[in-house]
Amino acid sequence: MYYHFKIHKEADGYWGKCIELEGCVTQGDSLEELNKNMEESLNLYLDEPDNSDITFPMPDKEAKGGNIVEVPVFPKIAFALMMRMLRKQRGLTQSEIAKLLGMNNIYSYQRLERSKQANPSLTTLAKIKKVFPDLKVDEILFSRLNKK
Repeated sequence: MYYHFKIHKEADGYWGKCIELEGCVTQGDSLEELNKNMEESLNLYLDEPDNSDITFPMPDKEAKGGNIVEVPVFPKIAFALMMRMLRKQRGLTQSEIAKLLGMNNIYSYQRLERSKQANPSLTTLAKIKKVFPDLKVDEILFSRLNKK
């Protein structure tokens, strides 16, 4: 999963602003520093507290143009973000999703929406895919591998 930043050059460095996420902005003295800071600021921005009700917009796949770069989301953050978004799109509670996934309690499901704890087994991923067939696991897992 990638979000997009527009890069701006200033006399003494660079700054970047995420196109999809209002308020996600960072700067750097060099392009190398800016790239590192964009990834860090994006992932901090998306890593919501457990009790948050915020649902962020998904990346704009059509974002193109001059000075626009793709910035990868860490897989655990992308997974938690996607789980929360899919659940809310369907208007389901965490308890309802836990039952659909055959989990014994809500806490097992809540871990999937917490980036620091989201680490589903292959069996759990298969169950999630049945409940959420539109979950794009490859986008979540391989964004970091494809980024140089």
